[in-house]
Parts: sequence; C-alpha cells; structure tokens
Amino acid sequence: MATPVAAIKALLGVVERSNATTMMELQDELKQAREIVMQDFLKRQQEPWMHSSSVSSSSSSPGCGSSGGRSGARNMIALASGCDLFLKYATRTFLEHGDFVASRNQVVERGQRFAGISLAARDRIAHIGADFIQEGQTVLTHGWSRVVASILLKAAETKHFDIIFLEGRPDAAGAKAARAYASHESKIPTTVVLDSAMGYVMESVDVVLVGAEAVVENGGFVNKMGTYALATCAKAHGKPFYVASESYKFARLYPLNQQDLPVMDKLFEPVNLPENVRVENSPCDFTPAKFITLLFTDLGVLTPSAVSDELIRLYQ
Repeated sequence: MATPVAAIKALLGVVERSNATTMMELQDELKQAREIVMQDFLKRQQEPWMHSSSVSSSSSSPGCGSSGGRSGARNMIALASGCDLFLKYATRTFLEHGDFVASRNQVVERGQRFAGISLAARDRIAHIGADFIQEGQTVLTHGWSRVVASILLKAAETKHFDIIFLEGRPDAAGAKAARAYASHESKIPTTVVLDSAMGYVMESVDVVLVGAEAVVENGGFVNKMGTYALATCAKAHGKPFYVASESYKFARLYPLNQQDLPVMDKLFEPVNLPENVRVENSPCDFTPAKFITLLFTDLGVLTPSAVSDELIRLYQ
C-alpha cells in the first residue's frame, strides 16, 4: 500500500473511533492525527530503505515513493498531499450537514469510498498507460515506482518491449528495480545504464515513462533527482515523456524553480573525499510542465494544463 493511502486509511480510522461531539472537535482530532502521521513517517525514515527484492503484481510492486530510510524524504510531499486531501474531503462534508451525527456518518461513508478509490487508482492507471506502450518499443525509466511497474507489467501481458533503467544514484533505485524485473515472470528484457548516459541512450529510446512524488498546480511535477535532466534530454531528442501519478499526489504547490521545493532531508552516500569537500545529494527535483507530453492518472489521461483544473475540483 502506498504511504499516502495508508495515511488516508489511518485518518479514516480516527473518525470511526472518535468520541467527539462537535464538528470542531472532530476536525481538531483529524489535524492532530495528521501531525502524528507526519512525525511518525519522519522517524521511520531512519529504517532501512528497501526490504522487498521482487516485483510481484501491479498492486504490490515496490515504488520509489514507498521507500523508507533517508530516501523517504521524497515521499513527504505525497504524504502531506494525501492527508490534506482527506481533511478537505471531511470539511466539505461537514459544511453540507447541520447535524453532527449525520455529518460524521457521512464522513465515514465517503471516507471509505475515498480510500477505496485511492487503493484502486494504480490499477486504473495501469490500464490507461499500458495502451501507450507499443510492440517492440524501448522504454526508458528512472527510479523505482509502483505505478510505473503496474503499467509496464500490464503492457507486458500482451506486448514485447525492452526497458532501460537509469542506475538511479545515490540510492541505486534503478539498479534495484532492474534486479526485480529480471527475476519477474514477465521476463521483460532489461538494461541498466549510468545516470550520466541518458543522452547516449536516448536516441535508441521510443518513450520515457516516470512516476511522481507530487504533481503540482502549474502542471509540473516533483520526482527523484535526475528526472528534470532526463526530461530536458527527452525534449531535445523529440521523445514522448510520460508521467504516471495517482490523483492523491496532486499537491497545492506552485514551484517556479528548484529552490521553491519544500525542504527535505538530503541523501548522503559515503564517499572518500577530504573533510573540506561538501557532499550534497538532494532527494528530488522539479520538472516544469513544458517538458511533459501527457500524465497518466486515475482521473484519466491529462495534459499538464489540465492539472490546475483537476486540483481546483479536488480541493474546492
């Protein structure tokens, strides 16, 4: 289960167990629960990054956003977005009813439906995105994403194609993903290349497909470090650049450059350098909308310009 979905289900549990007698009390409990969820996630970032070693099904394959350890810093944006979306969902229900009991029951009912929709999001995206992978193509991807895995494994049921993974430093997420795909029953031909070789291999690539930690209001998105460089390279070579993301990762952020991203823990990998040399490995970067061809979401196939409209609809 993706971290934001788990958080949504946790907040739903708060509503179901609450002894609050007013809407204000229940809203306060939800806000407190949100903070506890966020703080707990920060603590768990100290745990090992990845325990799974295989890609299983489209609903359970590991994703870059699900990682623990220091790399989990990337997923803080998606976690906050999922929590905030549920809180907005609950508040909207409160405003529709004057009676507290009716409002609470409605929140539980709608919350269960919302959690169910979120859980099913990845499967829907898999069916949508798989149609854009054609027979004999070569797909280039970056990082380890559950939703990207769901698309590729779905497409592999009826088509033959190759995957190229960027190694994905500093945590080597791409190399770990390639190891998992190589042992999967689909037997998709898989190649790993250095991150710095993206330009070298791009001319032999047909499409680029990546996941997202967050899709933001201006139509751009946040993802594992190196995605921005990959997108600019794909644009220069005229290759389609697709982004796969669940709608609960739509975040009310409007970054104009890399410095506008929320502060996140850095990823540091031991290197043999003098003490006076600073090493900085930021976990993610921002890719502007102009580099994106299409977004595959559980709301359908979207253009970057349609993201703002969907965000308004989700949060209104």
